[in-house]
Amino acid sequence: MALGASHRLQDGVVAVETMTRFALAVLALASGVYTYLGVRSLLDGSPTAVFFAAIIYSASVSVAIYAFWSYMGRFYPHVTGAAARGAMLGVMALGCAMIIAMSSWLNAAALAGSAALEQHLAETVEDYTADLDKAHQNALAAQSLLPDIQRTSERFARLAEDERESGALTGTTGSGSVVQLLSQMSAQLGELESGIIASRERVTNLFDQGRTHLETMRTLVSAPGAIAPRSDQFSAEVVALSGVITSLQQTSIAPSVKRAAEDLSLGFIAPVADGRAADLANRQDQVMATIRASVAAQSTVLSQAADDILAREPVAERRFVPLSSAEAVLRYADDFIPAWAGAISIDLLPAVLVFMLAVVHGVIRRQDERLPFAHRITAAELLEALEVRRAVERSGLDPEDAIRQAETQDPASDHPTNITNLDMPPKLPRKGPQA
Repeated sequence: MALGASHRLQDGVVAVETMTRFALAVLALASGVYTYLGVRSLLDGSPTAVFFAAIIYSASVSVAIYAFWSYMGRFYPHVTGAAARGAMLGVMALGCAMIIAMSSWLNAAALAGSAALEQHLAETVEDYTADLDKAHQNALAAQSLLPDIQRTSERFARLAEDERESGALTGTTGSGSVVQLLSQMSAQLGELESGIIASRERVTNLFDQGRTHLETMRTLVSAPGAIAPRSDQFSAEVVALSGVITSLQQTSIAPSVKRAAEDLSLGFIAPVADGRAADLANRQDQVMATIRASVAAQSTVLSQAADDILAREPVAERRFVPLSSAEAVLRYADDFIPAWAGAISIDLLPAVLVFMLAVVHGVIRRQDERLPFAHRITAAELLEALEVRRAVERSGLDPEDAIRQAETQDPASDHPTNITNLDMPPKLPRKGPQA
């Protein structure tokens, strides 16, 4: 029963030998084709040089893969010792690592290179979108001061009008020194207000330009067609967008607000009281001192607010680095695990066939070891044994005595044996099943 099973396994190994070679050849060829597509994207030079260089490299990869797995399929199943089998496993692991290094990542680049480049462009768009938003927010931060400046300017203008019409501050109507000072402060704050409003318009225009560039970049990411020309146009849009972001950072009105706020206090020049009566001049001096204190307080508030705006972290300079398809596949490997799995499987699938053959040959050996010697010997070996027996009998020796003498004789002895040399040719090793 075991002999029949062993023969059936041997027949099966022989039957699939051609299919095994065909499968190895097809897998090696497929790996070579995808390696060609991957390596072509890495080479520079004339189209002819790139073509032949890629062909030579991919052909070398195909031959190496076919030869490696052919050797492993031929030798590994027949290695039985633990140390030898461990060494063969080490060789197989080293070969698999080299195959992945020279072929699998290029296969993955051919399978998912365009998608990986689109992923790179998409993430770049997101980064520049965040930079544009941050630069826009920093540039508009000074706009938050506009309500306070408008309110203060209107308050000074209203006080000047009240003093002119009803003498609300000094008790004397008319356009005197107090009205002049209040109008001057209102005018200075009005100029600062106009500067902030003009800055807002420029910031809005720059932000609209940046959004236009971002929209074009998003279109290039999802547009059909080859990725290389889209990537080149994408790079041009990135350069333009970087210029817009830089302009936004330089457009901030916060430094100007800080200088204007300091000028309100440091550059405060109160006019001389022009009242003819001493009492009126005294009242004008008191009101102007109050105005001076109010201007100093407003200057401190504006200066502190400007410092807070200037303390914001600026947008870091960003560089767009174009990638090849192979580099993109490596950088975004986590996003393309199926492509990597397929690329590696093409190269390492023969390992499954090798282990399958090793298991089958191990079963055959165990079944043969459990059979009696009479069941393991072949017809050719039986005929050869009978011929040896007849030759011993012709020499006048009893075969059983000769066997006993051969068993009892010390192999290391230098004494000549009394067994006649039959000059039989050495027995060739039995041909085992084909791998």
